Amino acid sequence: MRTTHLNVDRERCIGAGMCALTAPDVFDQDPDDGRVLLLHAEPPSAHRAAAKTAAGVCPSGAITLREPESGGP
Repeated sequence: MRTTHLNVDRERCIGAGMCALTAPDVFDQDPDDGRVLLLHAEPPSAHRAAAKTAAGVCPSGAITLREPESGGP
């Protein structure tokens, strides 16, 4: 089973909200400081494409994702 793993750096986050707008089932914003909240570190397959897009549009680069390596030598 291939799983995408997400990490967020709340210190790097500037609270732009692009992640929550792009992938609301994976990310939210903290109501106190506006910074990213990660709802699913390993999003279900139905939300992986949106999570990848959110990581790509994050203006501060606070979201990183790790894809499983495709096996083979």
